[in-house]
Amino acid sequence: MEDTKTAGRSKNTRANTSREIEQRPKQWTPPELLPNINKEDGKSYRYVRVSSMGQNDPQNVSSKFREGWEPVKASEHPEAFTMPDSNSQFTDSIEIGGLLLCKTDEELTQQRDEYITQRTEQNTESVDNNYMREDDPRMPLFKNKSTKVTFGSGGGKGA
Repeated sequence: MEDTKTAGRSKNTRANTSREIEQRPKQWTPPELLPNINKEDGKSYRYVRVSSMGQNDPQNVSSKFREGWEPVKASEHPEAFTMPDSNSQFTDSIEIGGLLLCKTDEELTQQRDEYITQRTEQNTESVDNNYMREDDPRMPLFKNKSTKVTFGSGGGKGA
């Protein structure tokens, strides 16, 4: 027994037909040079320069390794697939255009940031003290100028 209300109707619902119409066409976008990776909690990531213009930079790499950075294994992050460089000294790592993806504990990067902030403040204070040492009240380096903006009626002296 067929229901007289549904007789002759197709089983395509409005939701099924509207989704096909509303689906946007795929659009090409340029690839990102450095791939995004799924980051682990408690880890900081950065790309370390291993070469520039075809010249290896072992001094920079060893400096970063001494700071606590270690290469990220490509097998740990398959989402960052790259073609391995046959000339690379870092096998099973993510190296792109002379940049090697490295990671370290987030705590170390916070300590490094605090250290750099402290050194910057010390250097700024030192420069300011050295500069202000030359200050003479008869000829001050900084005048405490106060500017005043007034809005008048527009009727100046000649009006």
